[in-house]
Amino acid sequence: MYLQHLYLRNFRNYLEQEVKFEAQKTIIVGDNAQGKSNLLEAVELLATLKSHRTSRDRDLVKEGAIASQIDATVQRAYSSTDLGLILRKQGRRTAKLNRENLRRQMDFLGHLNAVQFSSLDLDLVRGSPENRRSWLDSLLIQLEPVYAYILQQYDRVLRQRNALLRKLKKTEEKPSPETLTQLALWDAQLAANGSRVTRRRSRGLQRLAPIAREWHARISGAKEVLAINYTPNVNCDRDEPEAVQTAFLSRIRDRAIPERQQGTTLVGPHRDEIELTIDRTPARFYGSQGQQRTLVLALKLAELELIEEVIGEAPLLLLDDVLAELDPSRQNQLLEAIQDRFQTLITTTHIHAFDAQWLNASQVLSVMEGDISIF
Repeated sequence: MYLQHLYLRNFRNYLEQEVKFEAQKTIIVGDNAQGKSNLLEAVELLATLKSHRTSRDRDLVKEGAIASQIDATVQRAYSSTDLGLILRKQGRRTAKLNRENLRRQMDFLGHLNAVQFSSLDLDLVRGSPENRRSWLDSLLIQLEPVYAYILQQYDRVLRQRNALLRKLKKTEEKPSPETLTQLALWDAQLAANGSRVTRRRSRGLQRLAPIAREWHARISGAKEVLAINYTPNVNCDRDEPEAVQTAFLSRIRDRAIPERQQGTTLVGPHRDEIELTIDRTPARFYGSQGQQRTLVLALKLAELELIEEVIGEAPLLLLDDVLAELDPSRQNQLLEAIQDRFQTLITTTHIHAFDAQWLNASQVLSVMEGDISIF
């Protein structure tokens, strides 16, 4: 897959900008706060409909404008696709496929696949379980776009159930039979939708873990052993849908009193953990930042390989100022892994980070105050 063309209007600090990608590798050079990361963020939105920097569309619209626009042309193995997004300060966004408005945003997913790697990804190791869940969910959406709908359904049930639990917490009276019946209905939906999330997370990590372990061994010189373990909030045989739902309902019954006391749902995949360990020690407690960077680099390379394996085409790789975060050995491992296998967009403040061979094979662009030119 190849991103041929990108058009931005009123997006972040870009007034109007068109970029044609003419090489397998594009190096984007500029000082901080000039718009380098914004360019990669636009591509990330086309791939996942999400930004790892903000959850609010209004943050993506240039100051003084009411909406921003992202258009792109993607060449796949057997076809070319036009993608478009309109993001608004107020109101819903619009997703377009081949210039036609889509009724369901889920239909937009899967036409462009990309893996983003930035300095913020160190939070995968040392951050909260929510960071790791979000990382895994974003990967699964690219592997199976319908997973976005599954997550949406689970979140809807979770919100409704939490609202009812908060209502129960506020009243000191014994819940009415009607309220208990309503709660039981939400319990059943939480179990049904939660089990779908749990099973897909489990399957995804089973495929990713051996690939990441192999990359980690290669980068670390086989001196350390990486393990990725899925620790769901509900333990059960995750290959059997009925067993998962039964385990959910059993755990919900066990936690019924604490849930009513706290007014929130304590059972479900929103409380899952993905454990990253090195030599059987939790990675967040282990060693130096260099070792943590090795782990994150292994995860990102594993994402690339898994997406290519499942989709049948190599995804884009978005590297946001990460070479400066890696020592020369890890830089070489990354650049050697990339070669010409993946279309790669790299941001940097220093062009001297690349050798002559890479520069000669790359398109080099300069960014200054939201204006892109040939370097």
